[in-house]
Amino acid sequence: MAMTSSRAYLIRALNEWILDNDCTPYIVVNATMENVLVPEEHVIDGQIVLNITPSSVRNLLMDNEGVSFDARFNGQPQSLYAPIQAITAIYAKENGQGMVFENEPAPTTPSGSDGSKPAKARLKPVAEKSATSRPQLKVVK
Repeated sequence: MAMTSSRAYLIRALNEWILDNDCTPYIVVNATMENVLVPEEHVIDGQIVLNITPSSVRNLLMDNEGVSFDARFNGQPQSLYAPIQAITAIYAKENGQGMVFENEPAPTTPSGSDGSKPAKARLKPVAEKSATSRPQLKVVK
């Protein structure tokens, strides 16, 4: 029996866990994927890091297809959308704890049939003001 991807469930659970621990959830989005709607001027090397804490966004919706919300960039309101497959990581800004997701096989392949699992990662916190700072990923086995 083919199963749906676990990525959406893990993203929702990790978001809740990060918030329950009074930390700030950040998602890393592959902005080069189809149907991604993010402010292009903030994309660096094909990715964008987004703060999804409830005080920073409005109308946050996390379902099995994607993550959508409204946020302000340079004072301008914008609607953002990232398909679940475009989200490559979720982590806590304060301590880097979270998860990095590997590319998943096509949806027709049963999840986990090739033995792949999301890799755990520890990211360095993102500097608030620096446009050149990016999270550094380290796979923890």
